[in-house]
Amino acid sequence: MKSTRTLAATFGLLACTAMPSFATELVGAVQFDENHAFTKALREFERVASECSGGSLTFDLHLNSELGLEKDYFENMAQGIAIDYGVVSPSHMSTFSQKAPLMDMPFLFRDIDHWNKVMEQDALAPLAQDVLEQANVRLIGYAGGGTRNLIVNKPITTMQELKDLPIRVMGAPIQTRIFEAIQAAPSVIAYDEVYNAIQTGVIDAAENEAAGIEQMKFYEVGPDIALTRHAITVRPIAFANATFERLTPAEQECVLTAGKAGGKLGRDVESGQDSEKLKAMEDAGLLKTHEFTERGKLLELAGPVKRAYAEELGATDVLDSIEAVK
Repeated sequence: MKSTRTLAATFGLLACTAMPSFATELVGAVQFDENHAFTKALREFERVASECSGGSLTFDLHLNSELGLEKDYFENMAQGIAIDYGVVSPSHMSTFSQKAPLMDMPFLFRDIDHWNKVMEQDALAPLAQDVLEQANVRLIGYAGGGTRNLIVNKPITTMQELKDLPIRVMGAPIQTRIFEAIQAAPSVIAYDEVYNAIQTGVIDAAENEAAGIEQMKFYEVGPDIALTRHAITVRPIAFANATFERLTPAEQECVLTAGKAGGKLGRDVESGQDSEKLKAMEDAGLLKTHEFTERGKLLELAGPVKRAYAEELGATDVLDSIEAVK
C-alpha cells in the first residue's frame, strides 16, 4: 500500500511539473506603471483568464512603454506578432478601421452615466466588428472612463481665448476636425513628445484625462486645466485575433469573459479616480482648474461635424444608437 501511495505521489508530482509545458504564454503591453487604471484593467483580465483556463493561459505584461506606444501595440497585434493583448485608444486603430475612432469622438457622450450605459448595452459592437474585419484584432472589453480636458500653459475659459490655440490631438482625422470646428489649431504629435512640445513652445496645449496628466507630469508644462469635458474615454482591451484563433475553444471563452471583466474594472477604477486625481493635483498646487464658460457653444459647433463624420463612415446607425441610449 505504501509503495502504491508513493508511486501515485510521484506521478502526481510529475504531472504538476509537466503542466507549464502545456501553458500558452501571452505577451501584453501598456504605456503605464502598475498604478494606472489601464494596467489594473489588464491585470484583472489576466487574473480572470488564468483562473478560468486552469492555468493553461499565462501572461507576460510589459509596462512603461517598454514595447513602444499604443499605435505600435495595435500594429503588432494586427500582424499577429510580438504582442497579444493591450489597451489601445480607438484613434490609434484608424490606419486599419476608419470606423473605430468614432468611439473616441469628442462630445460623443452626454455624461458619465450615458457613457456607462453605452458600454453595458454593447452599443459599440458594430465598431468592434469592423475592427475585427479590417485589422484582425478583437476588442474584448472596454476600459476608460476618464474625462478629458485641455492642458494649457495659460488660463483658457472662453471661446475667444480658445480661438487659434495650438493644441496637440491624437492621430485620427476626426480629432483634428472637431478641434478645428471649435476654432482651436490642432496638430498631431506623438504622445511621448507632448511634454517637450509644450515646454519648447511648439504647442501651447494638449488634452487628456487626469490619469494621463498625472502619469506624464503634464502639469509641469501645462498647469492650467480648462474644464471643457469634451470627451469621456473609451479604451478597448485589444487582443490579436491570430493568437485567439490558436487557442482552444475553452481558452477563447476565457479570454472573452476575462476581457469584459478587465474592462469593467478599468472603467470603475478610472471613472472613480478621475475627479479625485484632478482635485488631488490641484490641492497639491501642481495645477489649477478653470471652468470653461461656453461649453454649450462647443457642443453646438461640434454637432454637425460629428454627424457628417458618422455619415462618411457609414456609421450613422451607430451614432444614432449611442445617442438613443437613455
